[in-house]
Amino acid sequence: MGGIDHEPAGVRAVEASEVAGRPMRLFDFVMVAFVVILLLSNVIGAGKRAVIDLPFVGPWPFGAGILFFPLSYVLGDVLTEVYGYARARRCIWAGFCALLFMVAMSLVVVALPPDAGWTGQAAYEAVFGQVPRIVFASIAAFWVGEFANSVVLARMKVWTRGRMLWTRTIGSTVVGQGFDSLIFYPLAFWGVAGWPVDTLGKVMATQFVLKVGWEALLTPVTYLVVGWLKRKEGLDVYDTATALTPFALRT
Repeated sequence: MGGIDHEPAGVRAVEASEVAGRPMRLFDFVMVAFVVILLLSNVIGAGKRAVIDLPFVGPWPFGAGILFFPLSYVLGDVLTEVYGYARARRCIWAGFCALLFMVAMSLVVVALPPDAGWTGQAAYEAVFGQVPRIVFASIAAFWVGEFANSVVLARMKVWTRGRMLWTRTIGSTVVGQGFDSLIFYPLAFWGVAGWPVDTLGKVMATQFVLKVGWEALLTPVTYLVVGWLKRKEGLDVYDTATALTPFALRT
């Protein structure tokens, strides 16, 4: 691509349309990692509210999923940066469908009548029983947040001509995680017992700050992973002419 002259040795800058449908060596592995982290962070961490004791502040609540869920945004950044928006879109839809299947499976398995000799039903319901409101909030927040993240990163990559990776990984996360937090917590917990408005606001603000902070702290790792993948694939994909719509599956 004209004007892009800083690519590492062996890496060629290309327009996304030039590699549409072309197999990529490591793309499938990155997509699997993205979906796995997404599912596990939603199963294990989404519903628990934890607390830490901050100096000079006191107890401060936060959602436990913050420890791992931001990794899905890091991988979303890697996917868009290395493989382009179309392949990142494919991964987001794969994650969306995986979440729906997880919800359906949870509903069926929890609803099955337990054997008389099995005593784990109550614990099973407590862990895997899906509250429809939380499920809807989680899926809606993921869908909007991930697509916003990917669109912003793809656009910023073109605007910055591929330079200053940190600006677009952090900038896209600010937008994507902003949508994610603003959608998930009010939809999931507004008016719920045990979630007063002040606590909801604290958790939502904390989630946003910590997620963006995680992204900033992981910037060196993101640089290493992005650089390694680009060298392995031999390509650096730009979405100069890509239609950044969520409603397509072509790569």
